[in-house]
Amino acid sequence: MAPSAIDQALVLAAQPGWTVIFTGDNLTRLLGGLWTSVSVAGLALIFGIPLGIVLGALRIMHNPVLRAVLRLYLEFFRIIPTLVILFLFYYILPREMGVQVDGETIAVVAFGLWVAAEISDVVRGALISVPSHQVDAGKALGMNGLQLLWYVRLPQSVNLMIPATINLAARVIMTTSLLLLISVIDVITVGQQIMEANRMSHPDSAFWVYGFVFLLYFIVCWPLARIAQALEKRAKERNNG
Repeated sequence: MAPSAIDQALVLAAQPGWTVIFTGDNLTRLLGGLWTSVSVAGLALIFGIPLGIVLGALRIMHNPVLRAVLRLYLEFFRIIPTLVILFLFYYILPREMGVQVDGETIAVVAFGLWVAAEISDVVRGALISVPSHQVDAGKALGMNGLQLLWYVRLPQSVNLMIPATINLAARVIMTTSLLLLISVIDVITVGQQIMEANRMSHPDSAFWVYGFVFLLYFIVCWPLARIAQALEKRAKERNNG
């Protein structure tokens, strides 16, 4: 005699809540959602870091108009919440321009421009920290502005840029939790789908699913934070002799 739906529900309810993570293909879906989050963050960094380096180098030029424009660009991404920027890029700009773009592409562009703004400030701060007598020595050797940047400023400031860049990478990965708001199937979205599908059989599934999602983010971001701390400590020791 086949078990009734009530009997099946009772059997499922008797199982521990954490089993929902390993039911069916739930674990694979969660890992796939995590990959979506990490890949969006990675592409945004690949796009944003080179652009940020260029913008940061331009910010040390003696051109007040250019420096003001780039400063305004930086403040825009610092003042406007990331959620608002995602909504602007996903809902408003495509409609006004008459184009359709998928959520992942929008996220890469929006996060990439944010990364570029943050990296530009990191690069600017690192470049102007190079001792002035070394810049003067380069000028005495007949170097122009581009040569000074390439041979004097960048090699001595890169150690200061790397820790801040790694910290920013961790921030971008954590901020991808907003992707569910623009219809991207990330790890948070998958977690919500699993909880909704199992809310009757596993009433406490939210605790276990969100706990597992927290663990996934921790596994990805914690090593980055530790690496950044180690590099920052090493840079300080090198600068202090």
